[in-house]
Amino acid sequence: MWPVLKIVFSTSVSGLIHFYVWWRLVHHAHLPRRAHRILTAIVVIMWLSIPITTSARLWAPSFATAFAWIPMPWMAFVGLSAVALLALELPRRIAGTRATDPDRRAFLARVTGGTAAAVAGASVVGGMASARGVHDVVDVEVKLPKLPAHLDGFSIVQLSDLHTGLTIDREFVQRVVDRTNALSPDLIALTGDLVDGPVADIRDDIAPLAHLRAKHGVFAITGNHEYYAGVEPWVAEITRLGARYLRFDMVTIADGFDLAGVDDHSAPVDRSTVLAFDARMAARDRSRPLVMLAHQPRQVRTTAAWGADLQLSGHTHGGQIWPWHYIARLQQGGLLAGRYEHEGTQLYVTRGCGYWGPPVRLLAPLEITRVILRTA
Repeated sequence: MWPVLKIVFSTSVSGLIHFYVWWRLVHHAHLPRRAHRILTAIVVIMWLSIPITTSARLWAPSFATAFAWIPMPWMAFVGLSAVALLALELPRRIAGTRATDPDRRAFLARVTGGTAAAVAGASVVGGMASARGVHDVVDVEVKLPKLPAHLDGFSIVQLSDLHTGLTIDREFVQRVVDRTNALSPDLIALTGDLVDGPVADIRDDIAPLAHLRAKHGVFAITGNHEYYAGVEPWVAEITRLGARYLRFDMVTIADGFDLAGVDDHSAPVDRSTVLAFDARMAARDRSRPLVMLAHQPRQVRTTAAWGADLQLSGHTHGGQIWPWHYIARLQQGGLLAGRYEHEGTQLYVTRGCGYWGPPVRLLAPLEITRVILRTA
């Protein structure tokens, strides 16, 4: 039911944005009747193509994968066009009040509309190059006072928000795996949202994860998209590929620090599971540092109470497309990307190594994070 409600809500919001863009680019431009009708039809068709494509992952995955390269960039184009049009709205209105000639007002509408469309189009092209380009390897040194000296320099490569499916295929996943293995990490942490689609449809695309290599293993947690796609089948599949899931669970790494993981913030978790984990956190040896894997940054409010020294999160994609990042920032209580601190718990939020929806990243490059643990 939740995926259906999400599609209905997102389609409604998308409809409002499409209406505003149509109203400014088509209606206000006073185009010839034929051009007006053609452009109106295009806007309506493209608006409907977005939910059709996203929902088609469940009933026609081959169609969705092939067709996604049209509506997904369009989604970004419409969103950025709306932002540019809003930015130009005040200057247009000021100039319009000084122009008494209707033809002059139509000319102003066309100029501002054309400018907004051109800016949005150029941004989408640049954003697609970024989303499909080379991953930044971001080194993050974290001091943990309780870390034993023999683990100084211990490296954790964090991969998050890969979103395999639609426009992210096996080749893309293989590039991420190769780049990760080249870093020779001591441990690999997969912090959720690895997939967008059922196991049967994208099993082959995610398969390169089986080749991830780290001295102390590969560990994973769930993100919200695993729940949309079928969490239990995906946990089983990625476990088969060699990762160990930490679902309200904890392990001790190299007799030097504890690594724990929790399910996504939105996961339907039994209260008994949480209470049992609370008790385990209270009873653990506090002389060892605790590194926590939690998909959403806002979960730090809970992990700090458990005494986590460091939390690694993703989910936000660093906003993915500026300036829509303000929505992600608001939803996570100001925690968007990079370093933070909350009640003694250090937090790092990665921008992620994939993308969701539009194959576009604007001012939020792809990221593979290498966390280097240091003694104080």
